[in-house]
Amino acid sequence: MIVGSDHRTPLGDVVNSQVKVAIVYYSATGSVAAIAQEMADAAEKLGAEVRLRKVAELAPRAVVEAKPEWKANAEATADIPEATADDLVWADAVIMGSPTRFGNIASQLKQFLDTLGGVWQQGLLADKVYSGFTSTGTLHGGQESTILALTHTFHHFGGIVVAPGYTHPHKFVDGNPYGTAHHDGGGTLAVDETTRESARVQAERVVKFARAISAAA
Repeated sequence: MIVGSDHRTPLGDVVNSQVKVAIVYYSATGSVAAIAQEMADAAEKLGAEVRLRKVAELAPRAVVEAKPEWKANAEATADIPEATADDLVWADAVIMGSPTRFGNIASQLKQFLDTLGGVWQQGLLADKVYSGFTSTGTLHGGQESTILALTHTFHHFGGIVVAPGYTHPHKFVDGNPYGTAHHDGGGTLAVDETTRESARVQAERVVKFARAISAAA
């Protein structure tokens, strides 16, 4: 069993095979960044090699600095490298996260996706495991639609979409089979243990399937 829970799925003979996981995200005020870090920690604990990457900020610096929470997150994550196409080419599995913007992904993450045409045309993004996560300001503010919007791109890549589903008891607690989703109450609710456990469940499932696919290749 995966260490740390009595409910994780056995990984069989592929438990010790190393896989490479890229976690690529955009976060304005820190919720998505916190989820990404939780997933990175969980994947590393399972022996995966992890690249935690943020995408470039498109908002003007004056706008970012005018909002305390936005500025604080920018400073707190200043040491995290910006994502490149090579991070996805390198990876066996890619987990992407974005806050919702009117039920869709943020323009910052979309801009990064739009730079991947070259490696996509070469088929370098195909046959990898992909999964998505999000955070919203309101309880029903587009959590499912944002994650599903991300999967549209994963399908175009020729990726293998691995959602957490209702495959673990905790998924009946957080209630989202599509991926991890946090409700931050318009910036008033920090990422809590329910969200963190959801992130761990999702990361572990991604690593599990990436290992199985790598072992079979």
